[in-house]
Amino acid sequence: MCGRFAQITPVGDLVNIFEVTDSLPLQPRYNIAPTQDVAVVRAAGHQHQLALLRWGLVPRWAKDLSIGFKTFNARSETVHEKPSFKAAFKSRRCLIPASGFYEWDKLGKSRQPYYLSRSDGRPMALAGLWEAWADRRTGEVLESCTILTTPANQTLGRIHDRMPVILEQHDYGLWLDHRVQRTEELTGLFRPAAEEILQMMPVSTYVNKVGHEGAECVAPVAAS
Repeated sequence: MCGRFAQITPVGDLVNIFEVTDSLPLQPRYNIAPTQDVAVVRAAGHQHQLALLRWGLVPRWAKDLSIGFKTFNARSETVHEKPSFKAAFKSRRCLIPASGFYEWDKLGKSRQPYYLSRSDGRPMALAGLWEAWADRRTGEVLESCTILTTPANQTLGRIHDRMPVILEQHDYGLWLDHRVQRTEELTGLFRPAAEEILQMMPVSTYVNKVGHEGAECVAPVAAS
């Protein structure tokens, strides 16, 4: 599962790392939650673009936006066959840059948050899908996205059984290429992150509240 993450990498770095041809006036976000807008990288012809999409995928056939509260994650094992995701899986894949993501360890009645980030300091590239949905009453088009998950690696598995699918740079092109539609070509990417890729540290419980923002969300603390 990935229910909260951060996008604090400077936009100039994102442009270089993901080779996008345009930019956005992004502000650092330390505590992104479902239904909020997130920056994604997706194919635009033969180029890559940055776009802001609502987190919580709304399929084209949905009657309203409420389904997005349940579709901010998609299990990689079944994403190719689930009605909410299978169309996007074929031709609307994206990368979701993340400086890090959070998971919680339940300690009795309390919850200790942990922040997971790449050991090399680079932003993660989370495997995502996107979709465009049109409001039947107004005709307004909403673009939304979801993050794929896979079984957790040993590092995270101590506190949670799922983690986002984290792609390496040599896999970006394959994932974003809408011409690649064979399930077996893509599902090979759905593996837990190698242990040495991630670091996990306990952080302030300030992040527990969705409305809280700022660097205090990732302030390290002693493990409880």
